Amino acid sequence: MSAVTAIPEDPVGSTDAYVDPTGEPFLRTRFALPKVPATFLRRERLADHLDQALLTPLTVVNGAAGAGKTLLVADWAAGLTETVAWLTNDAGDQGPGMFWAYVLQALRAAGVAVSDEVGCPADAGLVDHKLLARLAAELSGRERPVVLVLDEYDHVTAPEIADQLESVLQHAEQGLRLVLVTRTEPLLPLHRYRAAGGMTEIRDAELAFTPEEAAALLDRHGLRLPVAAARALVDRTRGWAAGLRLCALAAQESPDPETYLKEFEADRSTVADYLFAEVLRQQTDRTQDLLLRVSVLERFCPDLAEALTGRGGAGPILAELHRQNAFVEHLGHTWYRLHPLFAEILRAHLRARSPDLEPELHRRAAQWLRRSGSLPETLAHGAAAGDWEFTAGALVDDLAIGQLFTGLRSDDLADLFSRMGPETTGAAAELVRAARDLSRRDLDCGLTHLHHAEQRLATGEPGEPEVAAWLSCALLEALAARLTGSPGRAEQAAETAEELEHELPAPLLDKHPELTALLLTHLGSARLWAGRFEDARTALTAVVACPGGASTALPREESLGHLALIDYLDGWPGRAERKALAAMTETERYGLPQPSGSGIGRLVLAAVAVDRDELGRARAFLDEAADACRVAQDPVTAAGRAIAAARLLLARGDTRAAVAAADPAVRADVPSPWAEGHTALVASAVHLAEGRPDSAVEVLEQVPYDDQPACAVQAARARLAAGHRDAAIDTLDRLRAEGRAGPAVTVRAMLVRAQAADEAGDTDAARALVARALVEARRERLRRPFLEAGPRVRRLLGTGPLQELASGWLASPGTRHGGPAGEAAEHSSFVVEELSGRERDVLRRLAQMMSTAEIAADLYVSVNTVKTHLKSVYRKLAVNRRADAVRRARELRLL
Repeated sequence: MSAVTAIPEDPVGSTDAYVDPTGEPFLRTRFALPKVPATFLRRERLADHLDQALLTPLTVVNGAAGAGKTLLVADWAAGLTETVAWLTNDAGDQGPGMFWAYVLQALRAAGVAVSDEVGCPADAGLVDHKLLARLAAELSGRERPVVLVLDEYDHVTAPEIADQLESVLQHAEQGLRLVLVTRTEPLLPLHRYRAAGGMTEIRDAELAFTPEEAAALLDRHGLRLPVAAARALVDRTRGWAAGLRLCALAAQESPDPETYLKEFEADRSTVADYLFAEVLRQQTDRTQDLLLRVSVLERFCPDLAEALTGRGGAGPILAELHRQNAFVEHLGHTWYRLHPLFAEILRAHLRARSPDLEPELHRRAAQWLRRSGSLPETLAHGAAAGDWEFTAGALVDDLAIGQLFTGLRSDDLADLFSRMGPETTGAAAELVRAARDLSRRDLDCGLTHLHHAEQRLATGEPGEPEVAAWLSCALLEALAARLTGSPGRAEQAAETAEELEHELPAPLLDKHPELTALLLTHLGSARLWAGRFEDARTALTAVVACPGGASTALPREESLGHLALIDYLDGWPGRAERKALAAMTETERYGLPQPSGSGIGRLVLAAVAVDRDELGRARAFLDEAADACRVAQDPVTAAGRAIAAARLLLARGDTRAAVAAADPAVRADVPSPWAEGHTALVASAVHLAEGRPDSAVEVLEQVPYDDQPACAVQAARARLAAGHRDAAIDTLDRLRAEGRAGPAVTVRAMLVRAQAADEAGDTDAARALVARALVEARRERLRRPFLEAGPRVRRLLGTGPLQELASGWLASPGTRHGGPAGEAAEHSSFVVEELSGRERDVLRRLAQMMSTAEIAADLYVSVNTVKTHLKSVYRKLAVNRRADAVRRARELRLL
C-alpha cells in the first residue's frame, strides 16, 4: 500500500514544522489521500496511462470540474508501492512561502525524511532559494523516487511558484515524480517536457467515460444495462463523470431504468432535485437569477450576462460559481458555459417561473452579440427570439450572405432561415430568401425574391439596409447571370459591386473574402459560357489567388474547375487534368462536405480520360460528378457534362445515345459558341461513324468554327472522308496559328493531314506526320485520336519506326497492327494523386477485410469520414470497388 494511507501524529523535523509561516497549525486534511467511494469505477486504460507517471518527471491530469481527476489519481496512488506525498492546494494560500511550507509538510507527513537543514519558510510570501536547493539535493539522493501529487493545482496562480517548482523538479532528477491535478494549464514549460518525452498527460477527452465504461459505472449503482442503452446517456452528459453519477442515482428510483435513461426529462427527475438542492438553492437570489437568465446561452462572459440581467457585477459571481464547481465551466478569456444537464434544468425552471422572459433574453443576447461581432451566435439568438427582421438584417449587414454558398455553414443557415415565415417583410428577409432559393438552383423563386428585395431597396423604406444590401443584390445578380447564361447581366453586377465596395469599410470587406470570390467565380463562368475564354481566365485566376482559407475554398474549387475546362476546350488535357485535380482537393483539405461544388472538375477529368481511352475511369468520374450536383446545373456545368458523356458514348460505339447526350438542353439567355460547336462535333462524328460524310460536313457548316480549332479539325476530317481532300487541307490551313490550340487538337490535325498524304500516295509524308503526332501525343497519353483516325493511320502505325514510337503506351499485347489499346489497356500503375497518410491508414484496414464501421472504430473517426476517405482512395487509384482498390494498391506496392 501507499505510504500516505496514514498521517504521522508527530511530523519529522523540528517543532516549527507543526505550524505554517503565519503561525497557524497545518491543516492535516490537506495531506490525506481522498477516500474512494464504493461506487467508484477503476478504469484500467486511465490507470495504465497513469503508470507512466513513474517514468516521467512530470505528469499533468487536466480536466473540468467533476471530470473525476482527483478520484482517478487517488485510486491509482493508493495502489503504489512508492512513497506518495499528497497535497490538496487551497485558493486561500498566499505566496511561495506558504506553498512550500505545505509541500514540505506533505513530504514529512508521507514519511519522507526531510532533514532539519532544509528548514521551513518563515514568511508566507517568500521562500529562500537555498532552502529549495537543499530540498532538491536531498530528493536527488533518494534510491527510489517520491511521488508528489499536487491536487487542485489550478489554485496555485503565482508565476514565481511555477518557476521554483520547475527548478526543484529539474535538480531533484530521479528522486521526484511530480503529478499535477488541475483544471487549468500549469505555468510550467510543458513544451520542453513534451519535446524531451518527459511528461505524461491525461486531459478532458481521455477522462470522459466511454459507453462501455458508463455501462460498468451504472452496474456499480445496481443498474444492469447494455452498452447501447448507456450510449445515449454518454451523449447527453458528454461522458462527464459527475453527470453520469447523478443520472445513475436518479435512474435507481425508476421501475424501468433503461427507458428512463433514454427519455428522462432532466427537469423532472432526482437529477433536478439534486441540482436544485445542492447547487441552485445554495446561491443568493441574485445569483439564482443570473444562472436562470444565462441558461439560454451556449456560452457567456460577464458583460453578456449583465446585458441579460440588467445589473453589473456578474464577473465576480461567475468566478465564484466556477471556483465552487457549481456546474459553471470556465472556457478561458472570461468566457463560461453551463454544463448541459444543469442548463437544461435551468431553462425548464425559467419557463415555469417566467414564461414570457425567454424570447426577450434571446433578443437581448442577439443585440449584444451583434455589437460584439459574433455573427453565428447573433443569428441563433435572433431566430430563437423570433425576430426575423433583425436576424436577416444582421446577416445582410455583416456581408455574410455569401456564407449560404460556401459549404462551411450553408446547411446550418438554410435550416435556420427555413423557419422564417412569409409574414417577415423587408429587403434583408427577401435577400435571404433569394439566396436560399438560388443556392438550391430554384431560379424562378430566387429571382422573384431578388426582384422584391431590389424594389424595397429602391423605394428607400425606412430602416432598410443600404450599401451592404445592394452589394448582396449584386452577388445574387451575378449568380443569377451564371445560372441563366447571361454574360451582360454578370458584367453589370460586377461593375455595381466594384462601385459599392468603395463605400464600405475595408475591415468589413476583408472579413468576408468569400463575397468577392463568389462574385468573380460567377462572372468567370458567365464569360466562359459566352466563349470569352481570356476574359473568363482573368476573373477565375483572381479567385484562385484570393485569400480566405476555408471561406473561399469552394469558389476556388469552382474556379479551378472552370479553368480546367478552358484548358480542355483549348486542347490541353495535361493542364486541364492538373487544374481539375487541384480543384478536387481544394475543399477536401478544409473538411468541407464531399463531393462539393458543381463537380465540373470531375467532368473535365472524365473528358480527359476519354481522350486517353481510359473509359472505365471516365465513367467513374461522370458518376462522381452526378453525386456532386444533384440540383439543376448552370449552363457551363451542363455543357461540360454533355461533352464528357457524349464523347464517352461515342468511344463505346453508342452513337444514338451520344447524339442525345451532346445537347445540354439548358435555359440560357445567350447561346454558347463552344457548347453549340461540341454538339455539332459529336453529331458530325456520329454521321462519319455511320457512313454519312456529307451529312457530317453539313452539320459543322451550321456553326462558326473559326475560333474553335477542334471543330475545324473535325470538319477537315469529314471533308476528307467525303472525298474532298483539297478542301480538307484548306480547312486545316485556315486554322488560326495563335498558339491556343493544344495537342488534343494538333495531334488530330496531323493525323488528318497524314491520311490525306497517304491517300495522295505520299507515304513518307504520311509517316512523318504520324511520327510527329505520336511524339506529341505520348506526352499527354492521347490514344483516342489514333483510334478515331481510321484504318489508314492504324496501318501506318504497324510499320517499322512508328511501331517503336507507339510501343509501351499506345500499343498493348494482343492489339492488332500496333493499334491503340482500348479500355483494357489502362495503365494499372497510374495514380491520379498521392494518397494522404489517413487514406493509407484506411487502405491498410481495407486490405484486412475490415468493414466501414470497423475502420471507423479502429481509427476513432466517424463512418462518414471513412466513406469520404474511401471515395478519395477510389478516385486516386482509378477504381470503383474495394477489391480493386486493394489489388491496385498491391500493384503499386502501397501495401
